[in-house]
Amino acid sequence: MGGATTSPAIAQYRNEIRNDMGRCTAGSGPAVMVTVDGIKASQGNLRIQTYHATAAEWLHKGKWLARIEVPAKAGTMTFCLPVPEPGTYGVAVRHDLNGNGDTDITSDGGAMSNNPSINIFNLGKPSYTKVGVPVANGVKSIRVQMKYM
Repeated sequence: MGGATTSPAIAQYRNEIRNDMGRCTAGSGPAVMVTVDGIKASQGNLRIQTYHATAAEWLHKGKWLARIEVPAKAGTMTFCLPVPEPGTYGVAVRHDLNGNGDTDITSDGGAMSNNPSINIFNLGKPSYTKVGVPVANGVKSIRVQMKYM
């Protein structure tokens, strides 16, 4: 019995998925449909990740629930990120402009659910309370605005 209860908890993290917009149609869910505005260039990769919006999980390494990584296209892109159950989630977006896999503060871009202000004091990591988006049984649509240095 003990193994049966721990497996789902482990399996809920680090799911690399493809962008299946069919998962965000009427009657689907729970899921977050994320529209990303202001993508600077059609180069490099865009990575979108969901997290539980809690102090213990938001932006903690290995605690992301789902990740979509695709070639970036300038302008606006939309993604469907299923979530495991109704709850409060945060979304983080990163544009790795040169595609090197590293965070290059002077060129890469980022965005987060609820578009919180990012400054030198929070080092681009606003509190989970600022990014939390309530998701019910359906599809929650949000828009995020990319920010570049």
